[in-house]
Amino acid sequence: MAIYHFSAKVISRANGSSAVASAAYRSASELHDDRLGRDHDFSNKAGVVHSEVMLPEGAPERLNDRSTLWNEVEAEERRKDAQLAREVEFAIPREMNTAQSVQLARDFVEKQFVDRGMVADLNVHWDRGKDGEPKPHAHVMLSMREVGAQGFGQKVRDWNSNALLQEWRVAWADHVNARLAELDIDAHIDHRTLEAQGIDLEPQHKIGPAGSRRFGRGEDAERVEDHARIARENGEKIIARPEIALDAITRQQATFTRRDLAQFAFRHSDGKDQFDQVMGAVRASSELVALGKDGRGEDRFTSRDMIETEQRLERAADRLADRAGHGLPAATPGKGRAAGSGGLVLGAEQQAALDHIAGDRGLSIVIGYAGTGKSAMLGVARDEWERAGYIVRGAALSGIAAENLEGGSAIPSRTIASLEYQWEQGRELPGPRDVLVIDEAGMIGTRQMERVLSRAEQAGAKVVLVGDPEQLQAIEAGAAFRALAERHGAAEITMIRRQHEDWQRDATRALATGRTGEAVHAYEAHGMVQVAGTREIARADLVDRWDAQRSADPDQTRIILTHTNAEVRDLNLAARDRMRASGELGEDVRVSAERGLRAFASGDRIMFLKNERGLGVKNGTLGKVERVSPDSIAVRLDDGRSIAFDLKDYAHVDHGYAATIHKSQGVTVDRAHVLATPGMDRHAAYVGLSRHRDGVQLHYGRDDFADQTKLVRTLGRERAKDMASDYYVRDRDAEARAFADRRGLAGEIRLGETPRAPRRGMFDGLKLPTEPAKGTERPPARADRVEDRAFARALERTSRSAEAVLQARASGRPVLEHQKVALERATQALDRIRPGAARHLSAAMQRDPALLREAAAGRSGPLLDAITQEARMRADPALRADRFVERWRQLSQDRERLYRADDMAGREKAGKEMAGMAKSLERDPQVESILRGRTRELGLEIGMNRARVMGGGELGRQLAHELGIGRDRGLSR
Repeated sequence: MAIYHFSAKVISRANGSSAVASAAYRSASELHDDRLGRDHDFSNKAGVVHSEVMLPEGAPERLNDRSTLWNEVEAEERRKDAQLAREVEFAIPREMNTAQSVQLARDFVEKQFVDRGMVADLNVHWDRGKDGEPKPHAHVMLSMREVGAQGFGQKVRDWNSNALLQEWRVAWADHVNARLAELDIDAHIDHRTLEAQGIDLEPQHKIGPAGSRRFGRGEDAERVEDHARIARENGEKIIARPEIALDAITRQQATFTRRDLAQFAFRHSDGKDQFDQVMGAVRASSELVALGKDGRGEDRFTSRDMIETEQRLERAADRLADRAGHGLPAATPGKGRAAGSGGLVLGAEQQAALDHIAGDRGLSIVIGYAGTGKSAMLGVARDEWERAGYIVRGAALSGIAAENLEGGSAIPSRTIASLEYQWEQGRELPGPRDVLVIDEAGMIGTRQMERVLSRAEQAGAKVVLVGDPEQLQAIEAGAAFRALAERHGAAEITMIRRQHEDWQRDATRALATGRTGEAVHAYEAHGMVQVAGTREIARADLVDRWDAQRSADPDQTRIILTHTNAEVRDLNLAARDRMRASGELGEDVRVSAERGLRAFASGDRIMFLKNERGLGVKNGTLGKVERVSPDSIAVRLDDGRSIAFDLKDYAHVDHGYAATIHKSQGVTVDRAHVLATPGMDRHAAYVGLSRHRDGVQLHYGRDDFADQTKLVRTLGRERAKDMASDYYVRDRDAEARAFADRRGLAGEIRLGETPRAPRRGMFDGLKLPTEPAKGTERPPARADRVEDRAFARALERTSRSAEAVLQARASGRPVLEHQKVALERATQALDRIRPGAARHLSAAMQRDPALLREAAAGRSGPLLDAITQEARMRADPALRADRFVERWRQLSQDRERLYRADDMAGREKAGKEMAGMAKSLERDPQVESILRGRTRELGLEIGMNRARVMGGGELGRQLAHELGIGRDRGLSR
C-alpha cells in the first residue's frame, strides 16, 4: 500500500557527521575522506538500486564524481559545527516497479532541487521489511551553497525555510498521485497524512515493547529521544493549528468520539501537560462541531470541513437528480421485451432497475445484493444508451472492480483515481451526452464521491451509482452511497442469482440484511462450518478440504479467502505444497517479485497485484502460470487470454490460491473456502460468504472463537461508516440555507429532544401516516404488473427500515436521524405507489409483528397479503364488522379465562382493549350500524326493537356500559 513519508534533516559536524561518509553509506560505495584522511567503505551494503549525482545548469562537470563533490563540500566549511548538506528522504509507492520508482524520484529531484540550483546526490533504496514486503525509498543529499562554473559559492539561506519544506511536501504528494493515476494504479497518498491518514505531522519511529525494553537497558537512546522529539513537535503544531488534528481524524471517519480524540492527542503529544494543551486546543477550535450522542450514548463530533463536503455532495446530487434529459424512448429500455444482449432474459427486479436507470433523471441509484445480476442489467442498459447516441463510461474504486464491471457489462471502465487524473489533465472530460456508471459505489468515501458528482453535474452528464451499502465499507470517511440512496431513493435488486440452491440464496439474503447468525447456522446445518482447536489446525483443515474438493472437481473455480495478508501468505504456501505433492507443478523457479523472492512453477495459480494497462491486468486478476524463467512469466488468465511479461518491467505478482476478502469483492467462483479471524465484521462476512455458486466452507479455531456464539457475534459486528448528517436534525423548511448558519456562534450543534408522535404501539414514532390522503384510498390489486413488482420492492425496503428502527428501540438505543429519514422516505414511496398503503402496513404489523421480519428478509408475500386484507377491510364495513365481532368474542373469552386463573392484571388489560374497541365505533358509524343487528353475538341482551331505534354512538356506549357492569360483577363475586 502506498504511504506518505517525506522528511528533511541537516547533516552537520555538530553531531559528528561527515558528508563523505554519509554519501558513501547512501550510495553503497567506497569514498576517501580527505579531511579525515581515511576511507569509508560501504560497498557491501545491499538494496541500492540507483545512484546518481545530478548537477544544475552551469555546474562544473568534476562534481559529477561523488568523491570530488562531497570532499569539496567538506573543504568549503571551516567551522567545527558546520552544516554540510541537507538530506531529504521520501517513501516511494511499492505498487511501482524499480524503473518506475527511479523515474519518479529523478523527475521530482530535477524539478524541485536541481532546477533551483542545488547539486543533488540521489540514491534509491529497495529495502525489505521483516514481513518480506518492499520498502522502496530515496535519499537525496543536497548542497547548501550556490554553485557556478568555478565551484561552490555562498550559502543560500532561503533553502532552509520551513515554507519551502512545506512546498516540497505538497509537491511530492501531487507528483506521486499524478504518476499513480497515469499508471492506472489504484493508490493515493496525501501530504497531510501519517501512513495515508491525512495527518500533517512528522511520522514517529515505532518503538514498541521490545524497543522500550532496550531503552530501559540504556540502548537505542537516540531513537527513543527522537520519537519523543517528534511527538513534542507534532503536539506544538496541533496546538498552533488544531484543524490539523480534525482533518487527520476525519480522513477515514466522518465523525468521532472524545475517546478517538484523546487517542489521537496521546499519540501526538509528549507528556501530560502537552496532552492537556492539545486536547484543549482542539476542543476550543471553531472548526470542531458537536453533533450530539450516538446510539451508545457517546458524544460525537466532526469538523466544519466534513460538513461542508457533505453539503457540496448533497447539492451536486440534488441538482443531478432534478435535471432531466438523459431518458431513453419509452419503448426502448426493455418495454415489451425482457431480453437484453445475447438473449439474456432479465428478471422482474432487473427489468424494474433497468426502467429506473433508463429514466431521464440525471442521477439514478441501484442497490443490489451480492450475486443479483447487476452487471448483466447494466450490459442491457449500455446497449440501449449507445443506440440512443450516449457515451457510456464505467468507473470503480479498485482495478479489479473496474475489470469486473467491464467484463460483466462491456462498459469501458477504469479506476476512479485514473478517471480523475484524466479530467485534471483535460482529457476524457464528461459531457452532456455522457453516462457515468460507478460500480461498487458503497466503497467510495464522501470526499471522492463529492468530487466525481460535482464534476459530472457541472458537465451535464448522467450518473448511475450501483452497489450494496452492506458490503465492504469505504476506506475513506463517510457512507456517501448509503446517504444518497436514502435521500433520492433507489431501485433494489434482491433476487439472488449467483447461488444455485434456494437455501444458499436465503443465506446470502440473511447476510445482506444483517442476520449473520441465521446464515452461519444455515451453513452449519449443511455441514459447511468447520471448527478446530486452533487457527493453525483450522488452516490445515481448510487446505485439506480445498485439496480434496479440487481433486474431485478439477474443472470448478475456487478461491481461499481470509482477512489479513499474513494469513493469505500462509494459506498460499500451504495450498502450493498440496499442488506440489500431487505432481501438478513443474520445476520451481525463484523470481524476484515486488513482495520478495517467490518460487513459481508451471501450473501455479498467480495473482496480479497492480493495474497494468499494457498487459490488460488489474489488481486482483487471477491466472495460471504456463511458463516461468528467472526473468519472465507466461500466464493464461482466467478470462482465457494468454499474456507474457518480463519481471524487470512488471513484478507485482504473488501466488493466487488465497486472497484477502477485501480483494474479492465482485469476484464469483464455484466454491469458496473462508478462514474466519477476529478482525472480521458483518460486512467482511457478507462478502466472503457470498462469492460462491455451489458452496462455501467456513473454518475457525477455538483459540479465536471459543464457540459458535462468539463466532457469530464477531462476524455480525456492525461497523458501517456514518455521515455527519446522520446525527443532526434537519430544518426541513430551510434546507437551502447553509448549514453553518444553523450552528450558532459557538460553532456547535446541540441536539434537542426529537418530538415524538403519539404512541401507536410498536410503531410509535416511526412516522407512518395515520390517515391516507382524502379520496385516494383504494384496495391494491394483486395482478402481475410492473406496479406490483415496484410495490413489493418498496414494501421490503420499508420493512427493513422499520425493522432497523424497532431493533434500535428494543435494545435501548436511540433511533438515529438517518434511520428516521430512511423510514419516512420509504413509507412515502409506498404511498406514492398505492395511497394508504403505509396505514395498512401499520395495521397489519399490529396484528402480526412477525410479518415485518419476513418482509425485511425479502419474503414480502405474507405481508403483502395482510396489507391487501387491511385495504379490503378499510373499503368494506361488513368485513370490519366481522373482524370486530371476532376480536370482541375472543377478548370476552380471555377475560373469563383470566378471571378463573385469578389473573386480574391480565383481565384488566383485556378489558381496556375492549373499551377501546367500543370507543372506536363512534368513529365508524357504518360498522356500528351493521353491528346493531348482531348485538347477541356481542353478548348484549338487547331486543330487536331497541336495536332498531338505537341512536348513533349508542351501541359503543352500551358495550362500554356492559363491560363496566361485567367488571363490577366479577369483582363482587
